[in-house]
Amino acid sequence: MPEKTRRDFLKSTAAGGAALAANLSLLANAHAAGGETIKVGIIGCGSRGTGAIDNVLKSAPDVKLVAMADAFEDHLEASYNNIAKAHADKVDVPKERRFVGLDAFEKVLACDINYVILATPPGFRPTHLQAAVAANKNIFTEKPVGTDGPGIRMVLAAAEEAKKKGLAIAAGTQRRHQTGYLETLKRLRDGQLGDLVAARCYWNGNYVWEPHSRKPGMGDLEFQMRNWYYYTWLCGDHIVEQHVHNLDVINWALGTHPKSAVGMGGRANRTDPRYGHIYDHFAVDFEYPNGVHVLSMCRQTPPGSGTANSISEALAGSQGYCQVDGYTITDHKGGKLWSFSRRQDNEPYVQEHTDLIAAIRAGKPFNELKNVAESTLTAILGRMSAYTGRQVSWDQAFHSKEELMPHSLDWNMSLPTPEVAVPGKTKLV
Repeated sequence: MPEKTRRDFLKSTAAGGAALAANLSLLANAHAAGGETIKVGIIGCGSRGTGAIDNVLKSAPDVKLVAMADAFEDHLEASYNNIAKAHADKVDVPKERRFVGLDAFEKVLACDINYVILATPPGFRPTHLQAAVAANKNIFTEKPVGTDGPGIRMVLAAAEEAKKKGLAIAAGTQRRHQTGYLETLKRLRDGQLGDLVAARCYWNGNYVWEPHSRKPGMGDLEFQMRNWYYYTWLCGDHIVEQHVHNLDVINWALGTHPKSAVGMGGRANRTDPRYGHIYDHFAVDFEYPNGVHVLSMCRQTPPGSGTANSISEALAGSQGYCQVDGYTITDHKGGKLWSFSRRQDNEPYVQEHTDLIAAIRAGKPFNELKNVAESTLTAILGRMSAYTGRQVSWDQAFHSKEELMPHSLDWNMSLPTPEVAVPGKTKLV
């Protein structure tokens, strides 16, 4: 398998852009007309990718899955079998359009598709986003969209290029397509809470999944990719991969990103080396413009541990309080000013695809890539502060030279597990 690097990709994209554009002119245009079939390709066929396929096939009429890619054949075939069983009339992916390997994403993008779903581990997202934009595809990208500052810079460049091309991009920050959140944020925009003065957000819960055992003959790269959640170069740590949802809501509500962060964290339960090197808890004080501080907490503990869990966002304003996830606004004495019933809520995982497809067919593309890139960098900022024990500014995180993604990937490469970060010893790069 040929090795692939972000640097190699950028060089090949620049050199081959004209040839790629010429080839793509023979394929379906990215801007699907009102009656044109949405031809979907999926890159990353794990549980979230499979879920995203199910969501998009339920989201609108005349949508069909036509191409699939994953680094691992067993992932791809399991996903294909499940989706083909559930949506037999909407799946047309013969063997020749089921691609496996580190370069499989390129083969999907060369297919006759006008809608691509990016659902690989987040470390690959910057490269795949730039490739999808270069290939003139409308994009649904899962969150987060990177794991380091250099990757986020690539994503923001892709966002600008997508705007120039008129491509539509939605992100897997599904709360921005959820009726209750939209109604709640509308009230905040209308000033019902007054000036926002403080906020807090939590993702305190249980482990997402247990790591897979290492099989005989399995190389470092395959082992880490199959256990991607436990390696920062692939996952970003759980503050980036999971807590980004809550931080995205805060950025959305405040209309901006933080100026700096001071954080802490560590490994209290994840003492076994099979859990890679990520932390299991973070607590971060983010400072936003106008002196607004946001308390952020995220923690993962073993199921059944009896810990107090919360997945939530809350805001304090000059005229009251808002429990954003509860769709409730109260005055300073606790009196209810407004609420929204969950019985009126929608299915946001489907709605985000419905909205994107409607925008494509109407010829009015929207682009959520900048928002999700800034929310991802917010989480990276918190991780950098917790790992180093230092106050870190937004500019330091954005301009960081720390590339977590290896310069090249090969199934036979040596890839030792990084040391667990130690505040005060781990350097800020």
